[in-house]
Amino acid sequence: MIAIPNFAPALPEIILAVGAMTLLMVGVFRGPKSFNFVSWLACALLATDALFVWGYQSMPSTTFGGLFTVNAFTTFLKTLILLGSILAIIMSRTYMRNEGIERFEFPVLVVLATLGMSMMVSASDLISLYIGLELQSLSLYVIAAFRRDSMRATEAGLKYFVLGALSSGMLLYGSSLIYGFTGTTKFHVLAEFVSSGAPSVGLIVGIAFLSAGLAFKVSAVPFHMWTPDVYEGAPTPVTAFFAVAPKVAALGLFVQAMLTAFPAIHDQWRQIIIFLSIMSMVLGAVAAIAQTNIKRLMAYSSIGHVGYALIGLAAGTPEGVQGVLIYLAIYLAMNVGTFVCILSMRRKNGMVEEISELAGLSRTRPKMALALAIFMFSLAGIPPLAGFFGKWYIFLAAVNAHLYGLAIVGVIASVVGAFYYLRVIKLMYFDEPAEPFEFLGDRVMSGLMFVAAVVTALFFVYPGPLVSSASVAAAALFPG
Repeated sequence: MIAIPNFAPALPEIILAVGAMTLLMVGVFRGPKSFNFVSWLACALLATDALFVWGYQSMPSTTFGGLFTVNAFTTFLKTLILLGSILAIIMSRTYMRNEGIERFEFPVLVVLATLGMSMMVSASDLISLYIGLELQSLSLYVIAAFRRDSMRATEAGLKYFVLGALSSGMLLYGSSLIYGFTGTTKFHVLAEFVSSGAPSVGLIVGIAFLSAGLAFKVSAVPFHMWTPDVYEGAPTPVTAFFAVAPKVAALGLFVQAMLTAFPAIHDQWRQIIIFLSIMSMVLGAVAAIAQTNIKRLMAYSSIGHVGYALIGLAAGTPEGVQGVLIYLAIYLAMNVGTFVCILSMRRKNGMVEEISELAGLSRTRPKMALALAIFMFSLAGIPPLAGFFGKWYIFLAAVNAHLYGLAIVGVIASVVGAFYYLRVIKLMYFDEPAEPFEFLGDRVMSGLMFVAAVVTALFFVYPGPLVSSASVAAAALFPG
């Protein structure tokens, strides 16, 4: 007799799957002019799904034979993922209309990618991990090349697809080695196996390949090569989406996989994470200095910020995981605000992408310049803005875990990286104004910019809810 699994923990994912199919049919029957309608329906679907995430996942539970787990950690990450996806769809509306690519498939693909991300963070088995990862990736490959008549977008999609296939192969090879040397793919059984004796060389090699595959998904050095080209070539709303929700999901998956499946051999895989963290922080800080395109600048910025987040994973403590979660929430707010500013600027010949075109923005668009300055200062980690506290919690966890060298490298990289953020501010406030551009933002975009700026600037006034929520979520990975 076949046992019927408990579907309740996976109800949010089921809603997303059914909702995506429904949106697809709505778009087909309403025709090519349905982009705006389907976009708002997708936002409503994602917001409704968030209510189910909070309502049905308050109690820790596992289903589908141990393949799927929900707890406070997954609930926290899914909330960030759903928020990032909603904001990405909202930010895309004006751009898609102006560029003549307002096709209803975009919000449907975002919903399907979000479904994959939700499955990723709830994965408690190497098989479900891979299924969620590929569901997300297949949608993102299409989204990256969404502008079919653009050579740059097509090239971006092709690069992402080829390198993504390579990383998937590495991840699968690592998973097969882990299974071969342990006889299981379930995280909790793996944890029991590695705690019962010394790990074999084959298992360590498998973990290394698994880490390499996951490092590609978070664009950590040396698996970052796709990021600048895809960020620059893809349509700007796609770049904004790539910078928020998938990054949060992949980092959450990385943390969950390493700390849930291999906690007893933390000292062995910590060396891999420290290497990825240091290389990402250093390259993100140094390589961005020479960039003239603001989307490539944000690409190298994201690589650097992944390095900072990995410090919390290297610490391997509840405090470290709490720091990662706080960092991801703040990172989402800063990046959404920055990309709203980028998406609001256009000239007759196309979108404003060169950093030099921001010259004198404080005199032509003072409110936008102030908002963008807040985001740049925060990304640089200048107190008392939110970005400073994100790094503070990460570095504090590293120091308490006796990773003093890693914390020092992080601080130095922050100082070096501050140069290119401050250069943008210098251009806006001290250079002669460039030719004024057309403001594309509507009330919704202006409202997003304002809210993101307020959250970033005034986070220090009331950080309690985020800090306490992150603490509860982190504790879910450390039972007992």
